[in-house]
Amino acid sequence: MAVIPATWDLYELLQAVVQAPTYHIVFEILLILWIIKLIFFSKSYALEKTVLTTKEKDELIEEWQPEPLVPDIPDTHPVLQALERNIITGRPDKYLNVNGRSCLNMATMNFLGMAGDQTIETEAIKCLRKYGVGSCGPRGFYGTMDVHLVLEDNLAKFMNCEEAILYSYGFATIASAIPAYSKRGDIIFCDEGVCFSIQKGLVASRSFIKFFKHNDMEHLERLLIEQQKEDKKNPKKAKVTRRFLVAEGLYIKHGDICPLPKLVELKWKYKVRIFLEESFSFGVLGKCGRGVTEHFDIPVDEIDLIAASLENSVGSTGGFCCGKKYVIDHQRLSGLGYCFSASLPPMLASAATQALTIMEANSAVLFTSLRENAEKIHDGLLQVEGMKLMGVPISPLKHLQLGEPGGDRDMDTRTLQKIVDEVQTLGVAMTLARYLEKEEHCLPQPSIRIAVSCKLTDTEIKNVIECTKKACQTVLNENSS
Repeated sequence: MAVIPATWDLYELLQAVVQAPTYHIVFEILLILWIIKLIFFSKSYALEKTVLTTKEKDELIEEWQPEPLVPDIPDTHPVLQALERNIITGRPDKYLNVNGRSCLNMATMNFLGMAGDQTIETEAIKCLRKYGVGSCGPRGFYGTMDVHLVLEDNLAKFMNCEEAILYSYGFATIASAIPAYSKRGDIIFCDEGVCFSIQKGLVASRSFIKFFKHNDMEHLERLLIEQQKEDKKNPKKAKVTRRFLVAEGLYIKHGDICPLPKLVELKWKYKVRIFLEESFSFGVLGKCGRGVTEHFDIPVDEIDLIAASLENSVGSTGGFCCGKKYVIDHQRLSGLGYCFSASLPPMLASAATQALTIMEANSAVLFTSLRENAEKIHDGLLQVEGMKLMGVPISPLKHLQLGEPGGDRDMDTRTLQKIVDEVQTLGVAMTLARYLEKEEHCLPQPSIRIAVSCKLTDTEIKNVIECTKKACQTVLNENSS
């Protein structure tokens, strides 16, 4: 109600009431009645209390069994056994020193041999002496140094994008980027074969997830058509719902490549945004290592967001996203891994910058050698009896599975581990593909993961193939006898 000055007399007050609009008077009367009801007629409902006797309390306490903070892990767990079995001395270069024995490294994803490059080490040491070990703060709070800006600028130019953003942890890159854009109520169409970091990003987004079969474009289009029909039923909701399509350039769990041309076609046909995770295709695919877009000769502007790790081909730590300026700027305020994590150690940013320089200067040699080595090993491993090879020929990631799985995952894993151990005695280091089995969305069959490097010689490739054949034959014959 309007405040009435004290100088007004009763006549002026009545006159003001008479002149007031009817709807205004009715509204104020209802408001006064509602306030009176709240003050004098509101009821408080007391919660019913259950009173337990001392005996009942003791029985409940005795029955209660608290869950352990950490679940019991058997001593026979393969990871714990591997920790005791494989002790690495020195850097993970072309050759590994495992338990005092030199082995050819086919286990770590040092595709371009950057982890052992002397010029990268020199740049990192020079930066270490200038900046120290770490930044000790997030990018927005005194964690941004000039080497970070230089690396972001170089990554953007290398990928032919407007801007790039740097994360300090490769896993957190795509896991932070997805929920920065996709929120509750949005829809994400995702390949069921994506890596674990993407899966965590999907969970964090709280969006509605629709998985399509791995690299099955017909299944994806059916899901998009179904969503299109649902949108027509509720156009008001559809107008405010964002739709995303998430895929990997090179799938770590399968060793194959996404059909990007078809994904781009579906993007424009059904109006979805594409997020591409290129941790294992960046520095691998394409004439100059720019990833799956260069491999298929698709303009990078067709992709809404590209994310990649610097922990594989580049041989450093962290990750980055690149794309349009307005897309990247949004992450500087909404990417949790960027806003709240300490920035990438300056010496590792300097190392990544040097690695990019090497990639640009030696692209013809590096990527041609990597593809040729991958194809040679692929052709050789296809001839291993009793085993099934997963992946495409040009992929430096290979998966060897049992040709005839036994139906018991633990038993198959133990068989593959015996093969890995046998290969190691012959001087080649390999590893089993590891997963968080209870949390993985689509758990693949147990496999031996093999990582190819561009530094391998023809003699070393032949040695890997022969040792693998011999180890598989020995172990499989023992199991059959």
